[in-house]
Amino acid sequence: MEDEMVDLNSGSNSSKKWKVVDTRKRKKSWVQISETDSEKGNHQAKRRKEEYKCSSLQADVPLAVVEEILLNLPAHQVVRVCRLVCHEWKELVDSAAHWRVRCRREGIQPRDASRPPDDWRLFYFLTKKRRNLLKNPRAEDKLQGWKIVENGGDRWVAEENRKPFPDETVTKCFVTSYWLCLKQQLINLKKEGYSDAFMDQLQPHIKITDWYAPRFDCGCHYEIGVELLDQRKKPICTFQPEKVFFEQWNDELWCQMTHVFKNYGPGVRFIRFTHGGKDTQFWAGWYGIRVTNSSVEICPAEER
Repeated sequence: MEDEMVDLNSGSNSSKKWKVVDTRKRKKSWVQISETDSEKGNHQAKRRKEEYKCSSLQADVPLAVVEEILLNLPAHQVVRVCRLVCHEWKELVDSAAHWRVRCRREGIQPRDASRPPDDWRLFYFLTKKRRNLLKNPRAEDKLQGWKIVENGGDRWVAEENRKPFPDETVTKCFVTSYWLCLKQQLINLKKEGYSDAFMDQLQPHIKITDWYAPRFDCGCHYEIGVELLDQRKKPICTFQPEKVFFEQWNDELWCQMTHVFKNYGPGVRFIRFTHGGKDTQFWAGWYGIRVTNSSVEICPAEER
């Protein structure tokens, strides 16, 4: 232990008073301060070095050439890697011009040229990553992800397809019973990455697809309703066609129901998708309509 005796005398006539001080604390504090200063210095030196490298690269390679190189790299690599190289590259990647050119080269254009996007980068990625917003549309996880609205008869059930589906990867479906069966999903557009500004400004097409089929030996009916809702979940626009009826002893294969919402106006924040039906013979078991491979897609750009 490294100790130091400190004289605490207040004057020459006072008796001697001494205090033992642990000098290790002083050394430790001094070392910590030194290390902090050293880290700051290293960080500043590293930053200056990176700026010097970038400036040197700029002197050798014009920014126009750099931008052309960036446009020929994958978009995710440009954002995750190239954008972090230096301030000048960051400005290039963040510019609307870069993403506007990238969209044009890849044939991605807004459906309405009079309403160009404010955020071209967001527009690019949402178009490229267009996807089905419904969860578990093929009954692969039984009824998980669906809210059961009506569960009549022997209730909803998931089973293997009895009839071949056009897409061989779709092997399961949801089956209704002898009283009305309806199930539903509510899609929160903001949580799915579609901001209020994006939806209001572009009003991208919203494409609805559903597949349904009867059993050959039992009559049944199919119904669907899709609503575009505002922030308070009040309907702005609704698609609800007439019910589809099938007679007993039919030879119907899988049928497709499609609808595209267009020019629906601002304020859409949620999409509520509801479908189902029942059998019309009132047979115990699962002889009602079958549904599968449903989808809700946001389509910001023109179809190619």
